[in-house]
Amino acid sequence: MDTTKKKLGFWTFVSIGIMALILLFLVYPIFGLMKEAFFTESTGFTLDAFQKFFSKNYYYQTIGNSFEVSITVTVISLLLGIPFSYFYTFFQLKGKKVLFVLCLLCTLSAPFIGAYSWILLMGNSGLVTNFLKTFGITGISIYGFGGIVLVQTLKLFPLVVIYMNGAFRDIDNSLMEVAESMGCKGVKRFFKVLMTLTMPTILAAALLVFMRAFADFGTPALIGQGFQTFPVLIYNEYLSENGADFHFAAAISFIAIIVTGIIFLIQKFATNKFSFTMNALHPIEPKEAKGIGGFLMHAYCYLLVAIALIPQVYIINMSFRNYNNSILRPGYSLINYQKAVQKMLYRSIGNTIIISVVTLAIIIVIAILIAYLVVRKGNFFNNAIDTISMLPYIMPGAVIGISLVIAFNRSPLVLNGTLAIMIIALVIRRMPFTSRSATAAMMKIPESIEEAAISLGASKLKTLVRITVPMMSSGIISGAVLSWVSIITEMSSGVILYNNKTITLTVSTYNAIVRGTFGVAAVFAAVTTIFTVICLFIYLRFTKIEDVKL
Repeated sequence: MDTTKKKLGFWTFVSIGIMALILLFLVYPIFGLMKEAFFTESTGFTLDAFQKFFSKNYYYQTIGNSFEVSITVTVISLLLGIPFSYFYTFFQLKGKKVLFVLCLLCTLSAPFIGAYSWILLMGNSGLVTNFLKTFGITGISIYGFGGIVLVQTLKLFPLVVIYMNGAFRDIDNSLMEVAESMGCKGVKRFFKVLMTLTMPTILAAALLVFMRAFADFGTPALIGQGFQTFPVLIYNEYLSENGADFHFAAAISFIAIIVTGIIFLIQKFATNKFSFTMNALHPIEPKEAKGIGGFLMHAYCYLLVAIALIPQVYIINMSFRNYNNSILRPGYSLINYQKAVQKMLYRSIGNTIIISVVTLAIIIVIAILIAYLVVRKGNFFNNAIDTISMLPYIMPGAVIGISLVIAFNRSPLVLNGTLAIMIIALVIRRMPFTSRSATAAMMKIPESIEEAAISLGASKLKTLVRITVPMMSSGIISGAVLSWVSIITEMSSGVILYNNKTITLTVSTYNAIVRGTFGVAAVFAAVTTIFTVICLFIYLRFTKIEDVKL
């Protein structure tokens, strides 16, 4: 009896400890943000910041701009990604594994690197722009609404592909045969049967694409020019020319939390309306892609991926080109790399490695504990831990950054300007990838296996470490690698929290672009891309899955 109480007390302690960390580093900063938004030392409770925001079209129009971009990107990503996944799943395309790897590479790269690459290609003096000018074609520009949509769509449509691959594979082939026997064939069967059966996944993918597009800071900051989005407004007002205005920045950030929260709830409601379970007892058997139809399928998939990959390849090429600040010169050399070394390349790489490794280690440990608490010790308190830890999934990175700055810029815990606050921000933001994956892996492990180990004398903790964790290692690693990539390519919160001592590769890239040193920026971006490729190979080494669920 005493032993049981002791073991029960251990997991209770773990629950309380994790909740304490969540309250300190997530809930407390968010409440601090709310306090900063509604109170000032001089006037007490006030709505002046909100009145300022809604009284000027310049401010509230940014919400409309973000919605316009996000909705457009979501719709186009679905229109591109669903047919791609359909061809990939239902037909024997040549080089399917290559297509999947290239899709992953497209979506795992930092979005602003794609924006910067397109500036080099279709900016005012870009390669494509100058080429078109030789034919008298002018007026085509990457800047503004169209450019933002292009860059974000090419970055995010692979997420739809990856999600839909799993959904299509879960469809039982007998359902397709029954539909065909009843005269429902071709395009009609695609919309009547396939779209209906996969609607929960479509809604989940749509939410992910929408939130990624809505929260993206780097792309609109670089190519938006006169078209300003909400995350860019938050950043600009926080770092205004008159100094940091925490009060107004906090108010805008609070509005961002409300807006994204409402969107999340709407998606959840819609998903529940279409919620059902489905097991493929007779999996789909891919048909041979032949004839003109097969040629068009191959052309569509490979051409789309090729266009999406152009920025990744071109940025590495441009890192070796000769530049005089933003002016491209003839020839190739290593001068950009020499300048990058002088511009803190080694420090940026070192900080990126330290932050990513430490952050990932913390995420893995906490994610495993949360997964165990949710699956094996499920109760209201532990489910609350799981739910609250998911909140940053829907928040723009700038909001998390500003919340942490406000919370930890004074005694008793001063963290601003340290690597610690960068790590905390990334743990908060990127935990959901690994925790969801770990929870899904834990659910697949029969509890009887753990009970057998305990009956042979192993403690519950030893059973978790020696048996359960190794059995769920594939799910943990796949989620951890996705978290790792998102940590390396993170910028929206880092650009708020960094200083010269804690600067990372992505922030260095952004700073170099803003300063007009395009060659140096290409070096930082190329190194970040190489890190991403390394992460991708690790991901493929430890997992065989071709879909992601979050």
